[in-house]
Amino acid sequence: MLRFGKRPFQREVCAVTSAMVGTLMLVTLFYYSDDLSTSDNKLQIDIRNYECHMLSSVRESSKIDPIPRCERNISVEQIQNFSSLPTNIKDLLYYRHCRHFPMLLDVPNKCGGANASSDVFLLLVIKSSAVNYDRREVLRKTWAKERLSNGVWIRRIFISGTMGTGYEKKRLNQLLKLEQSKYNDIIQWDFKDTFYNLTLKQMLFLEWMERNCPQAHFLFNGDDDVFANTDNMVMYLQNFERKGGRKHLFAGHLIYNVGPIRSPQSKYYVPEQLYESKLYPAYCGGGGFLLSGYTASVIYANSHSIPILPIDDVYMGMCLARAGFKPEHHLGVRTAGLHVPGKNVDEFDPCFFKEMLLVHRMLSGEMYTLWHRIHDPDLRCAPLNFRL
Repeated sequence: MLRFGKRPFQREVCAVTSAMVGTLMLVTLFYYSDDLSTSDNKLQIDIRNYECHMLSSVRESSKIDPIPRCERNISVEQIQNFSSLPTNIKDLLYYRHCRHFPMLLDVPNKCGGANASSDVFLLLVIKSSAVNYDRREVLRKTWAKERLSNGVWIRRIFISGTMGTGYEKKRLNQLLKLEQSKYNDIIQWDFKDTFYNLTLKQMLFLEWMERNCPQAHFLFNGDDDVFANTDNMVMYLQNFERKGGRKHLFAGHLIYNVGPIRSPQSKYYVPEQLYESKLYPAYCGGGGFLLSGYTASVIYANSHSIPILPIDDVYMGMCLARAGFKPEHHLGVRTAGLHVPGKNVDEFDPCFFKEMLLVHRMLSGEMYTLWHRIHDPDLRCAPLNFRL
C-alpha cells in the first residue's frame, strides 16, 4: 500500500484544486465575456480591493519580526554588594543588555517612507503610558495636532510600552489599538512601561527613526503632560535652519554640575554599581527638548557603546558627550514650571505662555483652555524679556 506523508498530500491537493479553479475561471470568461465587458469597472475595483487586501495582509504579517526572548544576565550577581541593591536596580542590571523588543503597534509610513521623510519638518515624539488616554486626546486637539505650520509639516507620534498584567494589560493594549485604528499615531513595544525603562523607550524610538524617518529635519521629544507651543518651535527651528553653519542642535532646560542621587529612597536613585562618576555630563531636562534629526542619529550611533542608565535625560547627555557635542539652554523651555510674578495674578494668563516653547507640567483641562486662549486673535500682550 502506498502511503503519503501529510505535507506531500496537501501539496497535491492544493495543486489539483488550483488547476480546477483556473479551468473554471477560463470557462466563465469564455461564456460570459459579454457580461464581463459591461462590468469592467466593477471587476477592476474588485481586483484592486483584493490586491490591496493581500498587500495589507503581507504588510501586517511582515511587521511581526521574531525576536528571541532576552534572558537575564546572571553574571551581574558578581558585582560588589549586588545583593544589597533594591529589586528594581537588580532587575535593571539583569536586563539592561536587552535592547530589542517586539513591536505591538507601528506606524512605518508616518513620515511618508524613509526616502520621503525630509517632508517632515518637526516630528513630535511624545512619551505616553497606555493609561493616559485623556492626555493624548487633548494633545491631538491642541499643540500636537498634525498640520502645516508656517508652511512646513508637523507630525505626531506617541511612544509607549505595556502596563499592568492579565486582564488589565489586555484592556490597555486594546485601548491603544482602538486609538491606533482612528489616529495612526502610536508606536508600542512589548516591554514594561516604567520610569526605569524610559531610556529603553527612547533608544527603541531612535532605532525606529533610523529605519522609517531618517530625514526629518527636527524632533521635539517630551512628556504627555507638557504644554508645548509648537508654532513657536517651528519659527525657532526655521530661524536656526536659515542661519546654517551647523547641523547639531539639542536645546532645552540645561542642567549641569549635578551628580547622581545616592539615596535609595529617591525616585532618581543611581548607585555606584550603575554609574561610578560623581558628576553627570550636561544634559537637558527630560520634560521636553528640541533636537535636529542629525543629532538624533548621532545619539543613537553612540548609544550602542554606552550601557543603559535609567535616567533618560542624563543618558541623552552621556551620548552627546561621547560624540563631543554639547546641549544648550533655551529660555523658552521651562521644564521646572513657569513662575509668575506676584500672587494676585492669573497663573494661566496666556500672555505668560504666548512666547514660550514649553512649560512642564499641566493638567489636560488646563492645557486645552490655554492653547485656545493663546490663539485668540484679540489677545494683546506686552513683549517678554527674551526672543525666540
